[in-house]
Amino acid sequence: VQLQASGGGLVQAGEPLRLSCVFSTNISGIWAMGWYRQVPGKERDLVAQFTTGDRTVYANSVKGRFTISRDNTKNTMYLQMSSLEPEDTAVYYCRVFVMKQPFEYWGQGTLVTVSS
Repeated sequence: VQLQASGGGLVQAGEPLRLSCVFSTNISGIWAMGWYRQVPGKERDLVAQFTTGDRTVYANSVKGRFTISRDNTKNTMYLQMSSLEPEDTAVYYCRVFVMKQPFEYWGQGTLVTVSS
């Protein structure tokens, strides 16, 4: 397994949750990484991402509530989610971009359910 996402679960609206994504040390040439989410019947959308130069990008819907971070010593990326809303309910995926084929890796997804 190249990417292992975890931390999903059932929470009430307003509560926080932190997702983790551990990526294999076998992955080299990473130039970007991020979190995406998907609800049934819809496309997988960007939530937050580190891009070149360590810039961060957030979806408008999560700005000010979610924070992406990483610990390079642990090969782990995090998504700290606060003030969760029922609309945040989705399967969350981590993704890394690499310079050589296959050019990207996806984690298996972790389900976040926010009850009202």
